[in-house]
Amino acid sequence: MDRYERILTLHRLLKSARYPVTLSRLMDELSCSRATLYRDVAFLRDALGAPVESAGGEHAAFRYEAGEGDRFELPGLWLTSDELSALMALQALVQRSDPGVLSGALAPITSRIERLLADHAGGKKLPVERIRVINYGARKLDQHAFRVVAGAVLERCQLRFRYRARTTDADSRRQVSPQRLTHYRDNWYLDAWDHDREALRSFAVDRIVDAYALDEPVHEVAESELNDTLASSYGIFAGTPKAWATLRFSSHAARWVADEHWHSQQKGQWLADGRYELQLPYSNSRELLMDMLKYGPDAEVVAPAPLREEMKILLQLAQGVYQSPPR
Repeated sequence: MDRYERILTLHRLLKSARYPVTLSRLMDELSCSRATLYRDVAFLRDALGAPVESAGGEHAAFRYEAGEGDRFELPGLWLTSDELSALMALQALVQRSDPGVLSGALAPITSRIERLLADHAGGKKLPVERIRVINYGARKLDQHAFRVVAGAVLERCQLRFRYRARTTDADSRRQVSPQRLTHYRDNWYLDAWDHDREALRSFAVDRIVDAYALDEPVHEVAESELNDTLASSYGIFAGTPKAWATLRFSSHAARWVADEHWHSQQKGQWLADGRYELQLPYSNSRELLMDMLKYGPDAEVVAPAPLREEMKILLQLAQGVYQSPPR
């Protein structure tokens, strides 16, 4: 433990203690010698102005003055090595996972984080490049639209925009009460109450254009209703579950699937022959079947029968593409 972290730990111990903390306990908690502890106490008291009281004698102990200790806080921002590592990972995630949107909006904060990391590292350059972030399937997002949508969510005001549906490419005007932003598989979605359709809908933010906030309060929807409508079925598609899917994976694929989170209500079990069976609720089959297809022959849809038949048709259509040479 370096000096910076010892000072922070010492402060937290003295601030949370109801009674004087013994010298032996502090030495044990800080993993340091008696001389080092006395130097740290002196620095905390003299340089940082902490209201430290000490009791000498055979059983030395320290505490903060009653009343003063409750009000005292270390100047600036002090982080442990674990907190510093987490901040480094967060910085890398913000900068590289969604370039141009979050990183652009948070540029002033990011520069402060970089200075803070440099100060905590004693002037040494921290190896942020050792944290690698790989995007998968992230779609291009308009910065202005994202900021307008996010602002409306936080300020609790209605939103109007033009929306281009991905499945049909149909263009429509929407007026909604934004409820929350959802980040799913490297893309952003807006969960909102659609005033024209009088129902909850989920909109891909990358398909939103010409967005602007209205000076009208939102129609609030309870979180339980949001989850029942938009988060009770598999994937991003809305709707209450219409059935439970039973999926089986080969012993090879089971090594991965058994450790994966597919849905909050999923049920999984190992079969006697080493395969893995997964059950989960779904409303729209499209995303579920797409995820099953990536496992190829290592995955099988067992039930319900309509879902199994739909998968069978998809595989037949895919096979048909390879019956003749490419055009």
